Amino acid sequence: MWDKAVLIIVIAVLAYFLKNYSKVFNWITFNLYFSIFYISNTLIMIIWPFPILNGRTVKNAKLWARILKHATKLYGIQWELRNGEVLAKDRGAVIVANHQSTLDVTGMYHIWETADKVTAIVKKELFYVWPMGLAAYLGGAVFIDRKNPKNAYAQLKVTADVMTKEKTKIWVFPEGTRNFDYTKFLPFKKGAFTMAVAAQTPIIPLVFSPYYFIDRKNYTISKARVIVKCLDEVPTTGLTMEDVPELIERVRNMMLAAYKELSDEVLPTLKSKSAD
Repeated sequence: MWDKAVLIIVIAVLAYFLKNYSKVFNWITFNLYFSIFYISNTLIMIIWPFPILNGRTVKNAKLWARILKHATKLYGIQWELRNGEVLAKDRGAVIVANHQSTLDVTGMYHIWETADKVTAIVKKELFYVWPMGLAAYLGGAVFIDRKNPKNAYAQLKVTADVMTKEKTKIWVFPEGTRNFDYTKFLPFKKGAFTMAVAAQTPIIPLVFSPYYFIDRKNYTISKARVIVKCLDEVPTTGLTMEDVPELIERVRNMMLAAYKELSDEVLPTLKSKSAD
């Protein structure tokens, strides 16, 4: 009798250990994937000499994107861009995209070639976080002092000049932070739309299909296909700051509708793979 009791206890302990060991292993692997992503980005920006020789220009970011886009092969993720001809037009614009993960940046890398001249709005403090700050500067990023709202007009003028005079597209995640709830969008902040109206440049809505392949609860990432759908541009010519709230709602609704369509397309595929 005692031997059976001991055997049951041993089996229970082993089962508990294996279950938790598996979760710990998944946690380590999950975080390692993202660590490699950050490290590879940083190393490439340090050792690749041409951006420094080029000086400050958005072309540097395009050079980095050509190399760093291959990092997603580690995750087994394939990217598919749809309606990319809207991005390819040679004119300034504000790109607004939904934000689900750090991997969105890799998605940006995959479409950079099509969009050509692209930069981002970053907070001024990032410049002092080297080497990322130096890379952002050399890549033509627009540094904004978010703590100084009194200087908002001057900041808007800077971004307007970048878009109109240099024909550069400025990428913004209007949700303001990563959204891990793949069933909906967070409320959109008005900054991107204010910039577009101030510069009278179009808005290009960009929608990433849902990242159902990232399981944060169990710390796993599955192989998957991500569809990046570029919607038709939304003109802002003739609009004023009073029109910004309606503009935000209109663009957000467009993106939500596209997101639902992509969900209906991608989710059944992921479920069939998990069933296999």
